Order: sequence, then C-alpha cells, then structure tokens
Amino acid sequence: MKRQRTSGIAASTALGSLVAFVLLALVVTGHDGAPLSVDSELTSWSLTHRPDVALAMARGVTYTGTGVVPYSLVVLAGLLLGRTAHRRVRTVAACVCALAAAQALRFAVMSLIARPRPPVANWATHASGWSFPSGHTTTSAVAGGLLVLAVLARAPQPRRTLVLLIGCWAVLVGLSRVYLGVHWFSDVVGGWLFATCWLSLLVYVLARFLPHTYSTLTAPPAREDPTTDGHEDGSREQRRTPPHSAS
Repeated sequence: MKRQRTSGIAASTALGSLVAFVLLALVVTGHDGAPLSVDSELTSWSLTHRPDVALAMARGVTYTGTGVVPYSLVVLAGLLLGRTAHRRVRTVAACVCALAAAQALRFAVMSLIARPRPPVANWATHASGWSFPSGHTTTSAVAGGLLVLAVLARAPQPRRTLVLLIGCWAVLVGLSRVYLGVHWFSDVVGGWLFATCWLSLLVYVLARFLPHTYSTLTAPPAREDPTTDGHEDGSREQRRTPPHSAS
C-alpha cells in the first residue's frame, strides 16, 4: 500500500511539474526569448545591489552547481542507499546515470528552445550556451534531490536539518545565477520544474515497475534486540530437549 501511494504521489507530481514546465516554455518562446516582467525586475534589482562581498559569495555558491560537487553528492546518495559493497556500486552508478541523463535531456531542451541569455554587460561570472532552462539550477536541484531522497530513505529518523541544508543549497545555486546576471529568473524556475519532474519520474518508475528494488532501498535497517540476544536461543534449545523422567 505504501509503495502504491508513493507511486501515485510521484506520478501526480511529475505530471504537474511537466505541465507547468511546458506552459512556462510556451510563454518564454511566445515572447521570442525576451525577459518577462518578473525577469526584468529581479535583474534590475540585482544590478543595483552588488557589493563585493555578496558577489564573492554568489560566485562561490554558483561554482558548486556544476562539475565535481553535484556528482560527489550523487555518489554520496548512492553510498547511502546501498547496504552492501556490491549494492553500493550499483546504486552509485544508477545515481550518476540519473544525473547525467537529466543533464543530457536538459541540454536537448535548451538547444530546442534557444533562448538568449541576459545582456553580457550584466554578467558577473562566466557563462555559455542558451539560457532556458538554467543548467546550474537543474544540476544542483537533481543532485540535491537525489541526496535528500537517500537521506529520507536511510536515516533512522528524518534528518530535517540536513534535508533543509541540502534544499537551501540547491535553491541558492539557482538564485545566484539571477544575481550574477547570467540567467533570467524564469530560466531558474524552469530548471526547478525540470528537476522536480525528473526526480518524481524516477521515484514513480522505481515504485511502480521495480518493486523489489524500491523495497530494498526503503526498508529500514534491521535492529537486534539486546534483551533477547542469547536468551531466545537458549529457551528454544530447552523446548527442543525433552525433560528427564524420574526413575
């Protein structure tokens, strides 16, 4: 029942985020790639609020949204999900492939929409490629989402602080792209919607079509009861041994 409920929620989330992403993409293409009103307002605000310290912090955050850091996080997610050395190899490979596939699909969508970036004069860091959806935003959201799912599946109790920190990191990476002037805010929203759809689709496929794998990944760790250690075995032996008859 829990698996069916999970697959239902994941399917609804994937469908909803996909619809929202398509609608946003249609709005963006309908404006011929021009910024929306919220894009212009947030970009104008960032251009007038750029102290050196804030710029340095934003650059530091944005650099973690691609390259080694996201892949290190998905490797950590795979290590958390695997119970044995063999399974850890498989889950790490699966998590890395999930992130790489998301990046490849996002690149295809980005090339298809071909939205121009904000004016180069606004840039406070290096950027390349088309604008929608944001690559750093998508990559960090997918990597952070996979790690959050691993933490929730493996932690004995919900690690709310850790989950909150991971989520805040992914959000800050996306916002840093707007602050540094290399993306419109709608590009970042598109990246978040894309990542949400992708992660939800992964959970749905896992719960719906791979029930054994889903059960293995989400099963809580076995715990031994120290109060019964040894005593239960001894009582079983006593039950197996017939009592001696008096003679």
